Amino acid sequence: MHPESLAPMLTPYEKGNQNQTTLWTECIAFYEELARRFPTVLRFGQAGVSDGGIPLHVGIVSADGVFDREAIKRAGRPVFFNNNGIHPGEPEGIDACMAIVRNFCFDPAKLATLGNTVLLFVPIYNVDGCLNRASTSRPNQIGPELFGFRGNSRHLDLNRDFVKCDTLNARFFNELITAWDPDVMVDTHTSNGADYTYTMTLIHTQADKLGSNLGPFLRHTMLPHIFKEMEARGWPTCPYVNPVQDTPDDGIAEFLEVPRFSTGFTALHNIIGFMPETHMLKPFQDRYESMRTLLDVTREFTVTHAAEIQRLRAEAKAAQRQQKEWPVTWRMDEDHPTTFRFKGYEARRHASVLGNYARLSYDRSKPYEKDIPYYSNFVADTVVRVPRAYVIPQAWREVVERLQWNGVQMTRVEAPRQVEAKYYRIGELSTRATAYEGHMFHDVVDVTEHTGTFTLNTGDWIVPLDQDNARYAVETLEPQAHDSFFRWGFFNSVLERKEAISDYVFEDLAVELLETEPALKAKFNAWKAANPDQLSNQDAVLHFILHNCERHAEPEWRRYPVLGLV
Repeated sequence: MHPESLAPMLTPYEKGNQNQTTLWTECIAFYEELARRFPTVLRFGQAGVSDGGIPLHVGIVSADGVFDREAIKRAGRPVFFNNNGIHPGEPEGIDACMAIVRNFCFDPAKLATLGNTVLLFVPIYNVDGCLNRASTSRPNQIGPELFGFRGNSRHLDLNRDFVKCDTLNARFFNELITAWDPDVMVDTHTSNGADYTYTMTLIHTQADKLGSNLGPFLRHTMLPHIFKEMEARGWPTCPYVNPVQDTPDDGIAEFLEVPRFSTGFTALHNIIGFMPETHMLKPFQDRYESMRTLLDVTREFTVTHAAEIQRLRAEAKAAQRQQKEWPVTWRMDEDHPTTFRFKGYEARRHASVLGNYARLSYDRSKPYEKDIPYYSNFVADTVVRVPRAYVIPQAWREVVERLQWNGVQMTRVEAPRQVEAKYYRIGELSTRATAYEGHMFHDVVDVTEHTGTFTLNTGDWIVPLDQDNARYAVETLEPQAHDSFFRWGFFNSVLERKEAISDYVFEDLAVELLETEPALKAKFNAWKAANPDQLSNQDAVLHFILHNCERHAEPEWRRYPVLGLV
């Protein structure tokens, strides 16, 4: 080996006072130098670009020098994926990953522990936010001395963007997951909220929602091992502290990570996901060490149990090819909590010096250890019977693109033809009064199911559900699903009528409509009885008649355009 390959390479964290995190420029230069010195261990390079024009990089560590993705997939080799820096103000994963990859390069014995498994990593995901350095944007966090910002160059939180894909980063991530199909993902974060003794807490793909046999494997095999091993290595770990009331004393609930979040998104691809959340009130050095340990523990488990994880994932995909009924929303089972032995601090409330209210604080001089309720079970809340295939009119290209980025198989209609299809009509919605991550998100979707005859045009898209990526298609195209494209506003234009009325003309026509359409008259009489205060509002009266009459109905109004072939 060339002597320069043996020269030590310390990370910026290791060079400093253990309260500093790397700059983006330092991080990329570090990996580029490692890849130059160890070309048979590490392949590193640009794989995308951010909305701010900053390169996005991907690294691959392989014990046998094979980096070609197709060759790795043909061989059926397991892939462990580590994503870092989605929130650059939570940077310990960035620094820990640098040291881990460096050690694989310099230590052949360490590299050998990977076996046949490939380590895939993104060094810094939110590169725009990483360049936006400050020490004050996270007022409740202890260290490091300088860190990045949560928002990207469009002021979006990338851990809300995985389904809607407003950013180039999210498209990059979608395509990376599709290309590599990793078996386990760890996306590193720092938590906030309550105070407690733990440095490390853990969000994981919710086991009930993950389903198939993967969910029980995660709950009964993988998680117990992680918690036991973390404690043995000096970092006791608990589930993410998500209090059901003000403090953990009353119980904590598993986080229902819907697909806007990384662990919920990877579940659409039957990938086991983890989001370690180190506690912001612990020193940065402790957060770094516990994160590095968590990455080691989850990776080592993946290597050891790779064959079983891959088998369970394959079985889940095969079963979903034939699945007819799909849960698309989930709710916490409040009646059947388990318990967790929790190590916390006594909570107290006392008068605030700022106002006339009692404030909450935690007394670190009074630690406790006791069993608390742990709401770890979730049940299906909305279950839909899916068609054999969806039809997406070609006009909705933004939807088609996202399906393609996620490897969903589709075919195009080659000639016009008529079909009998299922469709939804959208009822009343509850929409956020203010923008949420760049969209007016629909909190509640009221839909009714109908059937009708439609003409499919040349170039429309047919999405069969007998495919490995059926789950992604179902949970984005069924409008009631937690993070469907509809709820994110991709189909908002169908919620608007396109024709208007002149009240002085329509007044006489409305009388005629009530005389010729008995169903309309019955609806109108019921509406008047229920809304006597609206009878003095001409606009409300005339628009109720317009919106409920048959003669002047706009068929496309409030008709969800995605069809289901039955």
